[in-house]
Amino acid sequence: MNQSAAGQLQKLCEIVAKLRGPGGCPWDREQTHESLLPALIEEAYEVMEAARANDDAHLREELGDLLLLIVMHAEIARETRRFDIEEVIRDVSDKLVRRHPHVFGTSDARDPGAVLKQWEAIKRAEKKTDSHYLASLPKALPALMRAQKAQSKAARVNFDWTEVRDVVAKVEEELGEMKEAIASQGRERTEDEIGDVLFAVVNLARKCSIDAESALQSATGKFVNRFNRLEDELRRRGKRLGDVDLPEMDEIWNEIKKTPNVQCSAPNI
Repeated sequence: MNQSAAGQLQKLCEIVAKLRGPGGCPWDREQTHESLLPALIEEAYEVMEAARANDDAHLREELGDLLLLIVMHAEIARETRRFDIEEVIRDVSDKLVRRHPHVFGTSDARDPGAVLKQWEAIKRAEKKTDSHYLASLPKALPALMRAQKAQSKAARVNFDWTEVRDVVAKVEEELGEMKEAIASQGRERTEDEIGDVLFAVVNLARKCSIDAESALQSATGKFVNRFNRLEDELRRRGKRLGDVDLPEMDEIWNEIKKTPNVQCSAPNI
């Protein structure tokens, strides 16, 4: 970090300290680690959205919002003398050096696979209280992301399918078991088998080097756009959602699928 950046970070920390200090902002002063968590998650997703859109101005803004929350958490901890932002920065810097011996040390790991295995080995050595390899897998992650992370970590210790076709076969196998469960009308078994199908599909995405969370976001976005166009077409016909039967909507939907997924018209306000 150059002197200018360090100065800007210091300025941000001072602003946050003033906002939370006597005579500061009532809203900022009442915040806690717990109360800030929803905003932290929301801002992380907004950073992701801006990055995917390749919108530099928006990404810069959202990174700033995320950084603000990090500084807020550090300031709350500083006020109770638990730790401060300097310790946060020092800890992550030390960890990066420690876990990159191929850059800062004498390790000969060079390709990404070897580097990831080395990272996991160092991480496990640091967290000696973890009794199992996947013990450090965060439980708070979104389900698709957690599934993919679990599968990726398992793959690093060679627990992985050899070929993509093997994963496809597993998906088909799980689909068959899901159909049997649905036919049996057992809710608990059906839920279990649907979960297995989702897990297998996430594994297929991973094996194809596709991020499952991103793929589902794109598919959902495509569905929303097409559904908006369906609604626009119904309005053009003088009709509205809820008053049209499925065959007519299917007819419109199939026509929409034949055309580019353009943005729908703005709704009337």
